[in-house]
Amino acid sequence: MLDRQLNAAWSRSGSASMDLLLRRGQKALEEGQTEAAIEHFTALTDHAPEFAEGWHGLARAYFAADLYGPTLDALGHVLALNPDHYPAMFGLGVLLVEFEDYARAEETFMKVLNLNPHYEEAKEALDRLKRVGVGRTL
Repeated sequence: MLDRQLNAAWSRSGSASMDLLLRRGQKALEEGQTEAAIEHFTALTDHAPEFAEGWHGLARAYFAADLYGPTLDALGHVLALNPDHYPAMFGLGVLLVEFEDYARAEETFMKVLNLNPHYEEAKEALDRLKRVGVGRTL
């Protein structure tokens, strides 16, 4: 419940036209139209650079296109604007796994769970890391 309320609040830019760009980018991403999603989110972040959710959408679109450098940059924008944006923090953890920086990925997923103890994807990511030996002590 609280999760949905936060996501709804984060998705409101205060501008009908920016909200429209957000929805178009999200729809394009859902439909697998990565290039169109990048275009919509880029337009959104150009016009509303202070809107963290626009950057989060752009990060998701870049990740879908396997563009990890731009993904990392966009996630940096999200977290600079909203340090408690746990979905973006989770995305950072996923990138850290891709970069095989498992210790920092574990730390990042733990931060996600500190912000939202019910974030199932972070729990699952930690479980996967433990299966490969990260986070286990003798």
